[in-house]
Amino acid sequence: MGKAKIYVAGIGSGSPADITPAVMEAIRQSDTVIGYQYYFQFINAYLRSGTRCIDTGMKKETARAEQAFELAEQGQTVCVVSSGDAGIYGMAPLICEMKSRRQSPVEVEVLPGISAFQKAASLLGAPIGHDFCVISLSDLMTPWSVIERRIRAAAEADFVTAVYNPKSEGRYWQLYRLKELFLQARSGSTPIGYVRQAGRKEQQVSVTTLDAFDPEQVDMFTIVLIGNSQTYLADACMVTPRGYYSAQADDRTKLGQRIMIESFRTIERELHDRNIPLGHKWALLHAIHTTADFEMEQLLHTDPDAVEHLHSLIKTGQIRTIVTDVTMAMSGIRRGALERLGVEVKCYLHDPRVADLAAKGNITRTQAGIRLAVEEHPDALFVFGNAPTALMELCSLMRKGQAVPGGIIAAPVGFVHVQESKHMVKVFRNVPKLIVEGRKGGSNLAATLVNAILCFDDAMQLTPGRDV
Repeated sequence: MGKAKIYVAGIGSGSPADITPAVMEAIRQSDTVIGYQYYFQFINAYLRSGTRCIDTGMKKETARAEQAFELAEQGQTVCVVSSGDAGIYGMAPLICEMKSRRQSPVEVEVLPGISAFQKAASLLGAPIGHDFCVISLSDLMTPWSVIERRIRAAAEADFVTAVYNPKSEGRYWQLYRLKELFLQARSGSTPIGYVRQAGRKEQQVSVTTLDAFDPEQVDMFTIVLIGNSQTYLADACMVTPRGYYSAQADDRTKLGQRIMIESFRTIERELHDRNIPLGHKWALLHAIHTTADFEMEQLLHTDPDAVEHLHSLIKTGQIRTIVTDVTMAMSGIRRGALERLGVEVKCYLHDPRVADLAAKGNITRTQAGIRLAVEEHPDALFVFGNAPTALMELCSLMRKGQAVPGGIIAAPVGFVHVQESKHMVKVFRNVPKLIVEGRKGGSNLAATLVNAILCFDDAMQLTPGRDV
């Protein structure tokens, strides 16, 4: 018989390879091992001859602890085993509380184990590389109102979040509510991984997104891991970066990009509706970032998949020229992105031919510039941030079959003919368009919408500012 002592040991998730040497030795030294019968299969190899194993059954934690103290107070060495880590939703807190309440002289030693969320994380790649939290959805001893408050806090604080006890026979709706709460604070594209029976022969590993996550695929043997705003999927692995690569990059450039990324995350959290198509959201985030005007949620119109389609046309070389109505719009388009994609920007407003053409046709200089642009680049991406007459001129030329734009960004600003020009362009259904409806617009807004298209590759990870 050993000395009066209680080991509280975490045996990991079930794989023999994940049991620590310290736990193996504690089991070997113990006269009695107490736990749920299911766990004994994982530790049989470490039991010495004559060691007694006591099964206390499920939901008998208090009885398990009392029996451990009774045996230890008689002089035995007792090992109370928990799956995972004994201190994480395990037996360690109860044993330590009971020692204090009983005023027991028995020595208690807690031995850590590999928690289920750590095992699941290793199988998913590297999802907990930055700040994380762990939440249990079991409301047996914690009121749901408290759990929900913790879920909201985790989602809004951008923690990577591990979810224990996600479902059971009677607890079927809580995981749906958790998803709903996270979608109020996180992008629907946020990666989620879930692992069933981590470390055991029945193990199943799955990766999806917050939008696509189906709680029906989860049961009580599953751990769910929700990424943060920086988490991304790479080769079917979840990765939450710590920041090593950005720390090695050019400080001045990366500082500007980091500020822009944080701004975009702030804007996304404050959107009334985050569950919108990625292309539209990406353009909207750029528009609000430029204007600080959340009315853009109502004003920005994008044709279905317009951002995605225009990005593809530019990336594959089918659009090589962007034409702007005024030079201010041209100057706001990022040179780095243009060079990276091999695109040129032209503005004909100060072309020597414009003055004569405007005088002869009794039209504005911007109209004349658009006529010249259509002659030389009829399939360009046309961008309007100032002049409604220029946009109306393009519509007229399209009606005549003289222009077939690759796309249109319509954001003229003002009070005369502005709204009419936008109504006019909207009817051309075969041309992908981004339109800032109403009187609002401007060259800076038109330019940022172009930038959104040029850097759409970065939309999924919500990392704007590559070319800043």
